[in-house]
Amino acid sequence: MISEQQKPIDSGFGAKSEPAEVLKDIDLGGKVAMVTGGYSGIGLETTRALKEAGARVLVPARRKDVAASELSGIVDSEDILDLDLADPSSAQSFVDGFIDSGMSLDILINNAAVMACPQMPTKEGWDLQFAVNHIGHFMITKGLLPALMKSSEARIVTLSSTGHKLSGIQWDDVHFENSYDKWKAYGQSKTAASLLAVEINERMKDENIKTYSVHPGGIFTPLQRHLEKEEMIALGWLGEDGELSEMAAANFKSPTQGASTSLWCATSPMLDEVSGVYCENCDVAVRQEDGPMARYVGVADWAVDTDEAAKLWDLTEHALSALN
Repeated sequence: MISEQQKPIDSGFGAKSEPAEVLKDIDLGGKVAMVTGGYSGIGLETTRALKEAGARVLVPARRKDVAASELSGIVDSEDILDLDLADPSSAQSFVDGFIDSGMSLDILINNAAVMACPQMPTKEGWDLQFAVNHIGHFMITKGLLPALMKSSEARIVTLSSTGHKLSGIQWDDVHFENSYDKWKAYGQSKTAASLLAVEINERMKDENIKTYSVHPGGIFTPLQRHLEKEEMIALGWLGEDGELSEMAAANFKSPTQGASTSLWCATSPMLDEVSGVYCENCDVAVRQEDGPMARYVGVADWAVDTDEAAKLWDLTEHALSALN
């Protein structure tokens, strides 16, 4: 089933809206937010904007030294926390420590990701992209629900991508053990990100927790670190001279613009009655239609289907229970 809420609400914002626009008149004083990967690319701009709106921002980081350097002058060092999303034991320790602290959490933005990396299975044998982009975020999102329930109006934002259209969930081989395709693996992980928002919404309807998945747009950030220059030329992102192509220059966003949809979902009163939907360009996305823009506009049904979401939740819980 696809939610009837999966349709634009005419927010008045767009692809190039800046954080200052979507956060105008938003006061996050007294609120606690958490941004995974909040020290690089659009994550850094998300952290910066939330701080400027008055929130305390916690940044879980695998590389705390790098995070401390990038976040100097933005967040306090004690708000940079240890977390390796690819390691289930690290994710569990992180959750346990946070819950034991007794803190409440108002905003959780699952921003960290890896994209189109070579095949690098985790020690559990999981595809790294699925492990980081989905399983790690599944663990902390589920684990932090008690802290989110302490908030009067908690929101969870999980970053998906238009790349979700490259693959639904490969139920017979979710870790691509039989044949690895880095882009399909990325697409599957971003479908999973969207489905997490759908399922948490189904489970938390009575707990005043709103959930959203977000396509931030095309942005040049360290997320592209696994791509060779030749591949980015072939994709049309760069010209033969290695500079940004005309297509990319016209359609790609700046890192600040790339943070805006996450920030809008995390804070906008326009979404007070909307949840469990996929958003792009600071609005709820349309359901994908056939045509030349189908690859880039809207959300594929497989990424917002409640049956697929419930099935993925069960698969993920089974995978984690098998570790014990």
